[in-house]
Amino acid sequence: MSRYRPDPQAKRRNLAGSTTGQVARPAFGGLRNWARAGAGFTLLELLVVVAIIGLLAAYVGPKYFSQLGRSEQGVAKAQVEAFARALDTYRLEVGRYPTTEEGLDALLSKPANAARWNGPYLQKAVPPDPWGRAYIYRSPGANADFEIMSYGKDGQPGGSGDAADVSYQ
Repeated sequence: MSRYRPDPQAKRRNLAGSTTGQVARPAFGGLRNWARAGAGFTLLELLVVVAIIGLLAAYVGPKYFSQLGRSEQGVAKAQVEAFARALDTYRLEVGRYPTTEEGLDALLSKPANAARWNGPYLQKAVPPDPWGRAYIYRSPGANADFEIMSYGKDGQPGGSGDAADVSYQ
């Protein structure tokens, strides 16, 4: 079946563009009639779409926000490792790690008793941990030459998950 049918009135209206005198027109009656025939969505269809979007958000949302806590832990670990590398460079040049009193600021500005300091050893100021608190630096550390740590989301020693401590010893 053809989508177009000849217009028998075309010859009378002098619209014929062919030698046969017939002009093709859409079988469904033209765009004007099609627009009136119900283009659009019913309220029920819109409610079904909104319900499906809501179900998807309820499924994906918790998975997304659980990843957010893991990413904060990852950022803290990466920052602590970067501080450790800068501290190792500091030790190679100065001959010792910064004291607890000098802290991580010794990586940016020369301490009074560091004769061979050739810094700065960090490009930017020491940022707070992902939860907005300062990193804890101790030299000497409990088990190593130095210790850098963040107490995690809860700000308390110990914990698990998002509240787990992040440290480099």
